[in-house]
Amino acid sequence: MNELQVTKHSKLVVIVAFPNLPLLEIAGPGDVFYQASKVLHEKVGIENAYKVIVVAADRSNEVVTRSGIAVSCPLKIEDINQPIDTLLVAGYTFNNPVIERSDLYQWLSQIYPKVRRIGSICVGTFALAKAGLLSNKNVTTHWEKGDKLHDDFPDILVNSSQLFIKDGNIYTSGGVSSATDLSLALVEEDYGREIAVSVARHLVLYLKRPGFQNQFADLLPEPELGNSVLGRIQSWMISNLNKDLSVEQLAAQSNMSPRNFARVFLKETGLTPAKFVEKFRVEMARKLLEESDLNIEQIAEKTGLVSLVSMRRIFLRNLMVTPSDYRRSFKTTKNEVGV
Repeated sequence: MNELQVTKHSKLVVIVAFPNLPLLEIAGPGDVFYQASKVLHEKVGIENAYKVIVVAADRSNEVVTRSGIAVSCPLKIEDINQPIDTLLVAGYTFNNPVIERSDLYQWLSQIYPKVRRIGSICVGTFALAKAGLLSNKNVTTHWEKGDKLHDDFPDILVNSSQLFIKDGNIYTSGGVSSATDLSLALVEEDYGREIAVSVARHLVLYLKRPGFQNQFADLLPEPELGNSVLGRIQSWMISNLNKDLSVEQLAAQSNMSPRNFARVFLKETGLTPAKFVEKFRVEMARKLLEESDLNIEQIAEKTGLVSLVSMRRIFLRNLMVTPSDYRRSFKTTKNEVGV
């Protein structure tokens, strides 16, 4: 059995990794904690401030990531003979028969009172939920899985707009890259802002990344077009974005009464016509912000968001970011790389 080389100053960080997870969910925290140890040694003289080990959720000797890169796991869960400071669950494999038959969730439940803090990366939130650790807790997960988490565990308070959330000593993070956001926050919590800033600067990261997961999510549900009300009018809506898209106009285009149109539209899409139109315009506007060279005022006019002031207000309401900040984050890089 491999012994853990830790000192009295070491904080042992254990990452429980599920098969087929993105490599960044392991590499991101690993690099943050390694760099924090390096900075602390140089600035404060602390040796081996963090020790990171990865153990496989299925107790195998390696974790094969989604990209095919295998990460060696010389230790198994039961081999850990040192107190765990921070436990992070990375990834989650839905309906994995090997893990479902194991005692992983029982182990998580039993180890929780013994660790200083426990957290999840991306859909790792599901593992903590299955272990019974998240009842009545405020949590986040990847924006695509927020609704499923809420449906599967209705006693959990899910807010999938956030990059990460702390509730007591439980930390949950959103999408894959938020693993680094969470890890930097943990370093700052342990050793202060100056150390965390030094780590972020070296790794060329934001200490606190601007924005929310909303920026990455689709605002509208996947439409079932065909002979649906939306299917009959969507092309017309795209061609008339800068015109009146009131319920009356949409109903007339559908040859329906406004009242019946609103009722059927809500049933088919889950949104009122007014709310759908607002989100539809935002989706069209952000596509133009990403791909076109139109200025923001021209995009506001073209998509029916009227003006810079109105567009900014609507973007903040739906994406929690301004149009200019959205463009800086997501505009195509083709020109920059010479494509």
